[in-house]
Amino acid sequence: MRRIVHLSDLHFGRARPELLIPLQAAVTQAAPDLVVISGDLTQRARSREFRQARGFLDALPAPWMAVPGNHDVPLYNLGARLFRPFRKYRKWIAAELEPVHADDDIAVVGVNTVDPRRHQRGRIGARATRRICALFEGGPPRRLNIVLGHHPFEQAADARKTPMRGAPRALDALMKCNAHVVLSGHLHRWRAGRFLTGIRAEGPIQIHSGTSLSSRLRGAVNDFAVLDVEDARVTVRRMMVDDTDLSFAEAECTRFRRGPGGLSLLERGAAESPASG
Repeated sequence: MRRIVHLSDLHFGRARPELLIPLQAAVTQAAPDLVVISGDLTQRARSREFRQARGFLDALPAPWMAVPGNHDVPLYNLGARLFRPFRKYRKWIAAELEPVHADDDIAVVGVNTVDPRRHQRGRIGARATRRICALFEGGPPRRLNIVLGHHPFEQAADARKTPMRGAPRALDALMKCNAHVVLSGHLHRWRAGRFLTGIRAEGPIQIHSGTSLSSRLRGAVNDFAVLDVEDARVTVRRMMVDDTDLSFAEAECTRFRRGPGGLSLLERGAAESPASG
């Protein structure tokens, strides 16, 4: 079995300091093989926020990989935003904006969906999609293929954010090139399930983690995802904070079965037991 912890929207600069130790403890208890972070590590892309984020990453109990979010580029410094948008991210987090982790069991391909010319809306073009598909199509058939980006490839009508430019075309291509899971954030809301538009019973699934640390909850709660990959099954657990004692505990569990056409829903229900190694 392989275990992945999916964090998102940490927003250092607007993080809840009282959750920092509980989140670190919950990730450590999960004993992941890999931790992935789908962007917005900072609130305003300030150096002190990136330093805090890097300190958090360095304390993680497993290898990690991250992609930037729209909050990880300057907002008010237009010169830096247009000409050096990722300078601080590269300095403090990672030089590679689209990292890749691949072995015989899982492949996680990062994609940078940030459009520096837009404050919020993301983008994905044909070149990025071809890169992802080339990595997936060249791997072993048994491998689970995962896309990691900040902006969701699909969102509900009530999300009140501008949909990512190029997302429908990219999603159509990903369905045809063996993509199984798409991890994202940005919306600060949880979802683990099939894509809603034009997708058959089997296909890629989308997992939005909410915000793991931020105080900008937008009516939701702080959470993160734990993915267990074992043979033809993928189990997704939502780890949600309890504001009474500030601990993260399993709130729901969704299981998927992998078939020739992708993943299909097997079972969805309340938590059964804490995610642990």
